[in-house]
Amino acid sequence: MRIKKYILWGLLCVCTIEMHAQDTAVPDSADTRHREMDEVTVTARALEKDVIVPQSLKGEELQRLNALSVADAVRYFSGVQLKDYGGVGGIKTINVRSMGSQHTAVYYNGVQLGNAQNGQVDLGRFSLDNMEEIQLYKGQKSDIFQSAREFGAAGNVYLTTRKPYFRKGEKVHVHGQMRFGSFGLANPNVGADVRLTDGLSLTMDAEYVHAHGRYPFRYRRVLPTGETAYDTTAIRQNGDVNAVRTELGLHHYYRTTGFWRLHGYNYWSERGIPGAIVNNVWRNGERLRDRNSFVQGQWQDRWWNRWQTRVLIKYANDYTHYWNYDDKLLPADNEYLQQEVYLSLANQVTITKWWDVSVAYDYQYNTLARENLLLIESQSASGVENSIERFYRHSHWLSAATAINVKDYLRMQASVLMTAVSNNQSALSQRPKFTPGVFFSLRPFAHSSIRPLYDLSLNAFYKQSYRYPTFNDLYYTDMGNANLRPELARQHSVEVAYRLSNDKRQTTNDCGYEIAASLSYYYNRVTDKIIAYPKGQQFRWTMLNLGEVKINGVDAKADLSLYLPLQFVLRTRLNYTYQTAIDVTNPADTYYRHQIPYIPWHSGSAVVGLEWTSRRGDHYGLNYSFIYVGKRYCQQENTVYNYVQPWYTHDMSIYGEWRMAKGESRSASGGASEHSDKCRPVWLKANIEINNLLGQDYEVIQNYPMPKQNVRCTVAVRY
Repeated sequence: MRIKKYILWGLLCVCTIEMHAQDTAVPDSADTRHREMDEVTVTARALEKDVIVPQSLKGEELQRLNALSVADAVRYFSGVQLKDYGGVGGIKTINVRSMGSQHTAVYYNGVQLGNAQNGQVDLGRFSLDNMEEIQLYKGQKSDIFQSAREFGAAGNVYLTTRKPYFRKGEKVHVHGQMRFGSFGLANPNVGADVRLTDGLSLTMDAEYVHAHGRYPFRYRRVLPTGETAYDTTAIRQNGDVNAVRTELGLHHYYRTTGFWRLHGYNYWSERGIPGAIVNNVWRNGERLRDRNSFVQGQWQDRWWNRWQTRVLIKYANDYTHYWNYDDKLLPADNEYLQQEVYLSLANQVTITKWWDVSVAYDYQYNTLARENLLLIESQSASGVENSIERFYRHSHWLSAATAINVKDYLRMQASVLMTAVSNNQSALSQRPKFTPGVFFSLRPFAHSSIRPLYDLSLNAFYKQSYRYPTFNDLYYTDMGNANLRPELARQHSVEVAYRLSNDKRQTTNDCGYEIAASLSYYYNRVTDKIIAYPKGQQFRWTMLNLGEVKINGVDAKADLSLYLPLQFVLRTRLNYTYQTAIDVTNPADTYYRHQIPYIPWHSGSAVVGLEWTSRRGDHYGLNYSFIYVGKRYCQQENTVYNYVQPWYTHDMSIYGEWRMAKGESRSASGGASEHSDKCRPVWLKANIEINNLLGQDYEVIQNYPMPKQNVRCTVAVRY
């Protein structure tokens, strides 16, 4: 009865967002109106577009961050912890508001990236060279017209790749760049956009990454007594990487209401796994070979001006080969093959000018085949028939949501999601789980005369979400537990956000400014947390539902753009997070109410950039960024033995972009008149980055030292 009340209450509550009937007929198509090629784009969306304002990086803002991959860029979001195991090839995963990386969904062009094996997505393999925008939503995206699966995650990261844009007469865009730097980094990238017809275009992008990954680091350990156990300098080993990424996309916009797109992605890499530096062991023999491929499609259209339909389809095929012949560790030689089929159908109906409803259904089929090559070799020698472990999962999501806009003053949104999961060899197949979500946004100055200059938004939400056990949690050898229950996360959040703008520039000597800031408080609670528990022998553990974690935190962020005379622009982005994430599982535990591992109490970042544009359209910029992560503990017990030092880094970069061939230069506002390929200019861009400027010794993960001062140089050509 309680579940039924939740469903009825959620469907009848009228909750968030502006009327999509007026501005999302073709959201991707409409978005191209704002994309002048390679221009600086405002990094925060207007308050009226979101109930919970996302954090966003787009355009050249991404290039100013001294970031090589998506993982490097998301460090500048508030409320985010990034696990980084060091170097270009080290695996990097994201954790939003201390709920674990499995509670954070990562979407690539609107379709979720999956990993049924361990539930984590390595953000280090996604380059920024082909990336148009990165968005982080805490809770869920402020749009009820979405796939059912998107209502299920506690936090969402959206990665949007570059879409083609052509002015009149243009048919081809090409770009190429070469990046090289410390530790043997060589990173060429090439791409092209081709207009096939008026509505159909093709995009291509490819890159290669090579690095030997050897960098010096200081290994120093001080005992609780104050005595120095180790203090030496060594070279990081087994951190090499070779990777190739290729992407191909087709985009077709027809009429004014619909579009479809196809996108293919392939990533291959072979890398060493730079292990932990423990007891003067400087290297190990672990290696990893990956191949990640997927093809996905999206179709969307509007019917009778009131009904929108979206269809998503995806097939993914991932191969992983892990081997370790290091005599200091247990030998291993395992192959994993994952396959995924995903289908989604979403519909939204505009009932009145102020009321929308949506219904969506998603289905996903996952398989995992695991081979132990060492075991196969021994079985073959003894004549035993080879056996391959196979696991599969069927997942169903069904969502219903409603949204109302009360004259722009009050927006409310409610949703309920049903999730049903079934596995082979597991008791996880239980009755469906229902998770509600409620979102509010109040804008008191929505129709005030001061709104063009000043806007204030008060936002709040409550949401539940499940994290289902991964294949490793359920079936990992000598560790899995097929009877695990899913984790349940409850999120509560309140936020105040404002925007102040006074940009009335008419000439190059005029001034203006834009300010966007927000302050949010959140309380999260995770129950039935899945943890690994020792069974008595060092290498025999099991998975149990024991954990309960309470999380309290405050996120603060501010963006300032100051437009100065003579085409100078000063941009500043500030982020700060304070949080406590304590284990409240059992009062008898020695770590009861201790901070959970690797969650700092204080963290923050700052980015400052100064830009100048000449009359002929050349660009120059100087950027500085700072990241700080406070004290943490690497184990459940917050003792001096487990203490991890705070760390911080300073990064700087300088760049220039010049028009090298004849063609029309950009106007002061960034626009350009219509022109053909014959008069289009060729642009050359050069960038120099100095990362970890002061050469700080630091570790994101205990015993995984990070690089000291390092340099990257980039030269790019665009036509």
